[in-house]
Amino acid sequence: MRIGFGYDSHRLVKGRKLILGGVEIPCERGLLGHSDADALLHALCDAILGAIGEGDIGKHFPNSDPAYKDISSRELLIRVNKLAIRKGYRVNNVDSTLILEEPKLREYIDEMIANITGFLDMEPGRVNVKASTNEGMGFTGRREGIAAFAVVTMEAQSPLLP
Repeated sequence: MRIGFGYDSHRLVKGRKLILGGVEIPCERGLLGHSDADALLHALCDAILGAIGEGDIGKHFPNSDPAYKDISSRELLIRVNKLAIRKGYRVNNVDSTLILEEPKLREYIDEMIANITGFLDMEPGRVNVKASTNEGMGFTGRREGIAAFAVVTMEAQSPLLP
């Protein structure tokens, strides 16, 4: 078994959609980034890549590459998962936390969980998403951005041939 940890944060700005866990959430501001800036899925990509010893999301999908401009983070996560499978690993469990003051996410979390479960082809009940505030402290508390943390466990399986 392997364990991976991921973190990501993005600045909130006007004129962008807010997408978290593959869900578009109604909000006056969205996350700034080269891709769709889904901080939750980016943290999850980093957790998986870390668990399999493959660096981070920037190594595989650099923000200097126009091929990834405005790409859906869903696609990035699916590609990372395929890499893990080729290397002989499968995600066993996901636990994640989003840190933001607003908007409130309770009504969107089940859809985020369903998305992640589907993107990673996992059994229901093996993905958890939580949301918390930072009680007004730091950049998330000042509503300047959103942060995400993710932890995964990975099981070894037979690697796929290239």
